[in-house]
Amino acid sequence: MKRLKLPLDGACRCGRVKIRVSAPPLITMACHCTGCQRMSASAYSLSAAIPTEGFAVIAGEPVVAGASPHIGHHFCPDCMTWMFTRMPGLDFFVNVRPTMLNDVAWYSPFVETYTSEKLAWATVPAVHSYTKFPEMSEMEPLIAAYAASVA
Repeated sequence: MKRLKLPLDGACRCGRVKIRVSAPPLITMACHCTGCQRMSASAYSLSAAIPTEGFAVIAGEPVVAGASPHIGHHFCPDCMTWMFTRMPGLDFFVNVRPTMLNDVAWYSPFVETYTSEKLAWATVPAVHSYTKFPEMSEMEPLIAAYAASVA
């Protein structure tokens, strides 16, 4: 795995909405829940929890959309690419879909969630697995372990 070099720019599929990541992720994840499977049209969704101050939309105007708009999924209004999620109440990070970034060679999921709903053949190299989500009390140690793993 290649080391992360910041800043990283990225865009939606059509290129109208552009983003920039200027801080390393707090943690990386793959979610196997059926909602993510359907939204990503894949076996799981990938995310990198970027500190809020290290994330910016640098062109275009994403829209909040999807089956659960209260969760804060942001899409390009033209190509409807799911780009990132800003979850209400969790304002210290933005969940960025890392495949939106121009360089993804550095990315690997550290945690996998909702393995209770994963497709039997879907495997990821995550170090930690959870049948649902980790408890909030587990997040600080997971974030510290991720930081140590990429140092």
